Amino acid sequence: MDENILKKIKALPPLDDTIMKIQKICVDKNSSLSDLVKVVESDPMLTANILKSSNSPLYGFSREIKNIAHAVSLFGMATVRGFALSSAIKQNIKINFAPYNISNNAFLEISTLQSSFMFKWYAKVNRSMLDILQPASFMMEVGKIIIANELVEQKKDALFKTTLATIKAPDQLSTLEKEMIGFSNEEITAKIFEQWNLEAELVESIQFSNDVFQAQEHIRPFASALSVVKNTINIFGQFDEPSIARSLLLLEQYGLEQDPFMSTVEQFKQ
Repeated sequence: MDENILKKIKALPPLDDTIMKIQKICVDKNSSLSDLVKVVESDPMLTANILKSSNSPLYGFSREIKNIAHAVSLFGMATVRGFALSSAIKQNIKINFAPYNISNNAFLEISTLQSSFMFKWYAKVNRSMLDILQPASFMMEVGKIIIANELVEQKKDALFKTTLATIKAPDQLSTLEKEMIGFSNEEITAKIFEQWNLEAELVESIQFSNDVFQAQEHIRPFASALSVVKNTINIFGQFDEPSIARSLLLLEQYGLEQDPFMSTVEQFKQ
């Protein structure tokens, strides 16, 4: 990997105290939701973000959520962890998605949509896997932030944007990223998470989400789910016919059931 990029990743500040506490609670089997609520309440910005999201139609909760304890109980630890990590990224890395021809808000909306879709889909498939899949789906595109900044610095952003207009799928985009910068979003995201000492399952699930069958056997189910979600929801489109067609092929390749996936797609289309 490009030494200049590695230096930038190593220069990222460590996760702040609030997020480190959330990390510790989420990996400790003896911790409780009340422990998590106390930590979240100490961070007004994170609290506001979680409450705002809990009342978004994306998650489809049946009534207005007015307090953070209720929101945390509905989301669960894994989703709250995703919100916290997302907050860390926004605070520590300059965001400019112009090379990808989308606004910063559009990118954040896509990340939220990927996460909320995973939340609803895998609640029907295997809820225990959400401990990894929720933060991973929230964060699996963050490498694009560094790639976009690097494209601008190297004055390759115009060429990247022009070439981007000729492709239509996430795997083609990863190839373009590697051709232009030397690495893909998945590789750089994995390196960021390694830098922050996140667990190997989370790092490898993202790293191999473009090459599922190269992953270790215990990682493949997680990488497979991430692969499907980012083919369903991405900068090229969300829930459109090409995206769904790609995802159905992937479900067949990975041996995943179509019914829970398609019922979740229908929920989001409505």
